Amino acid sequence: MKYNKYNKRRSEQPQGNTVEVRNGNVEKAIKVLKKKLLKDGLFQEIRDRQFFESKGTKRRKAKDAATRRFKRKMQKRFEEQGY
Repeated sequence: MKYNKYNKRRSEQPQGNTVEVRNGNVEKAIKVLKKKLLKDGLFQEIRDRQFFESKGTKRRKAKDAATRRFKRKMQKRFEEQGY
């Protein structure tokens, strides 16, 4: 098989979230990894997938969350600007 710019051989780099342990400080590396996974939304996805939820329930929850975000935003705007 020939390799060109469209069909390149992939380098042996780890995929996904990686954390480098520096000076043998594993606790700090774990802290950094947890922060990355939290930002990535992995913990929330695990929580969501723990039990089955129908599409309608998911839709209702998403709509309620959007309503709460909007109300919070409007309340903040009212406090800052007065309207």
